[in-house]
Amino acid sequence: MPGGRLTDEDRRRITAGLAEGLGYAEIGRRLGRPASTVMREVTRNGGPDGYSADRAQEATRQRARRRGQARPPAPPIPDSGHGRDPRAVQEFTESFTALLVQQGLPRMEARVLACLYTTDSGALTAADLVQRLRVSPASVSHAVAYLEQQGMLRRERDPGVRRERYVADDEIWLRSILAALQMNEALAAASRRGAEILGAATPAGARFESSAELLLLVSEAFRQVIEQWRRGPAARSARHPGGGGGDGSSEPSPV
Repeated sequence: MPGGRLTDEDRRRITAGLAEGLGYAEIGRRLGRPASTVMREVTRNGGPDGYSADRAQEATRQRARRRGQARPPAPPIPDSGHGRDPRAVQEFTESFTALLVQQGLPRMEARVLACLYTTDSGALTAADLVQRLRVSPASVSHAVAYLEQQGMLRRERDPGVRRERYVADDEIWLRSILAALQMNEALAAASRRGAEILGAATPAGARFESSAELLLLVSEAFRQVIEQWRRGPAARSARHPGGGGGDGSSEPSPV
């Protein structure tokens, strides 16, 4: 199925496509898969000249067997005392992770963010993340660096405690919207400039002018949403006393 794991039949069709001299994009279209999926499959299994469906299928089975043998049993997640169904929480966390991946976040970064965001404190140490996700410290470190760069988490250190905690607070989506607003306004400005240079009376200039109008409407909608959200901090604090995983000292950039 598209988006799932490659099947033996998929691999045979990849072999046939390579034999025809097709590119990854065309093979992907025939399979209903992204070209990047086909490229990774071929690259990790011998390359375009050495790819074989049978060898690739067997290599995949061997990798799955090794992963299954090496994976330790999942550690118990500390009981938060809220009476939640652990299985429902786990299923939601997995589905939320998949959604973040669909939105363009790399998978490890999505797992780290989902793990943080589904804790009541919104804060975990590197050791906590390693234990909960069953990944290497290096994987956590790389994911944290990426998420911090994107403004999706921050680091904090409690007084007298040597270890850092990574925090996903209540404003990560606000910072994401602010970043989108900044990019949207850059596109709007470029579109207005394109209309001026090409001439609004020409088909190309009219296209840019129409784009600029739409982008300006989107920017205004973003501003209204942000302003409405900022007018309600007291109400949110009343609903979630002590929430947010931090002291609220980290302010997002002004619009």
